[in-house]
Amino acid sequence: MSQVETLAIFTLKSIIVVLGGAITYIAYKAYLRTKASSLRALAFGFGVVTTGALSAGIAHQALGVSFQAGVLINSVLTVVGFSIIIYSLHLEE
Repeated sequence: MSQVETLAIFTLKSIIVVLGGAITYIAYKAYLRTKASSLRALAFGFGVVTTGALSAGIAHQALGVSFQAGVLINSVLTVVGFSIIIYSLHLEE
């Protein structure tokens, strides 16, 4: 992989972590204000998706895990996170 590709991936993953962290924080603040369990689950789901982006990058860059394994880690956590988000949107208060 070229340095340009590596830098692009690092930059985009960093943006994903910042935006995902912001969404998670805002959803959690809304949960604290309303005590709605659906907002708690929504915050948790976005947190899992964001953690997937972060952990995949750390696994690949810092721990020497292959790029394919990093993509697999990210994909698994994205599926889990999106499943939690779907669940949160179907909760009835």
